[in-house]
Amino acid sequence: MKLDSEHLEILAMIVEKGGLTEGAEALGKSQPSVSRTMALLEDRIGAPLFEPGKRPLRPTELGENLARIGARIHAMNGEASRLVQNYRKGHAGRLRIAGTPIFMDGVVSTFIADFQTRQPEVQIAQSYGYLDQLTTNLRNGALDMAIVPLHPSMAPSDMTFIPLLPGRNVIACRAGHPLMRRGAITLADIEPYPWIAPPPDSPLYRDLQRALKSIGKEDFRVSFSGGTLASIISVLARSDSLTVLPYSVVFLSRRTAGLEALSLKIEHPDRQLGMLTYDDASPPPALRPFALFLQDEFRQLEARIQHEGQVTRRRG
Repeated sequence: MKLDSEHLEILAMIVEKGGLTEGAEALGKSQPSVSRTMALLEDRIGAPLFEPGKRPLRPTELGENLARIGARIHAMNGEASRLVQNYRKGHAGRLRIAGTPIFMDGVVSTFIADFQTRQPEVQIAQSYGYLDQLTTNLRNGALDMAIVPLHPSMAPSDMTFIPLLPGRNVIACRAGHPLMRRGAITLADIEPYPWIAPPPDSPLYRDLQRALKSIGKEDFRVSFSGGTLASIISVLARSDSLTVLPYSVVFLSRRTAGLEALSLKIEHPDRQLGMLTYDDASPPPALRPFALFLQDEFRQLEARIQHEGQVTRRRG
């Protein structure tokens, strides 16, 4: 025997409120329609739901047990409705985000954690990749958003690129590095030290080559290469090696990882870190609040970086 779940919900409300009229008002229905529904349910099960002649209305044992089931159905329906509403508003769902490893681990993951503190029902699946792979995954629906360093004019014609942070690289080292005790640093000062190279297929590796070339150092000794940001930081912390990193990564890692930027100007990359999305995709609703959150967080980060630069110049 299959019972109409809505009929059981109505029964639950009548029992909870203590009468047909009260239950009908709580449901926004008329008393006659609720009464007819209960008559249909009694016919269906072949037994009374309420004890005859009792005022206030008193359910039979069967009626009370069915009402408990109806209350659970009502609660589950309410939960389902809230889930759908949260999904439509972007407060729930799953996002697939990918980007270049150094930026994802050094900057974006921190913002993802802050976003999920505010939106705990949004699940974020983070992965890594470089531009060619990321654009392929955006087009085939495997990704909702890529976060990549890119010159806006180089964005694919079928995609939207929203810049987040201007490109700015620095020579990074550990906080206690001997060069940090010097004032002005010259090319001769950095000559004795080995270098940590990012993965050779990364934009940052090309940045390293261009940056050192811009200050007249075309040959450099590599002591470690191809690691993750965590391994690069570990090697920096335990050696006098140098490397080139985005300043945003160094800025956010100073307290936790003890990184510092040398006061030696190098060539900055002609690109910006930004959000890349595929125009023909149907993104989950949570992508829009996530994108707005990222834009706000990066605006605050850029303002903090600029403020520190102004303070440093005034002190100098």
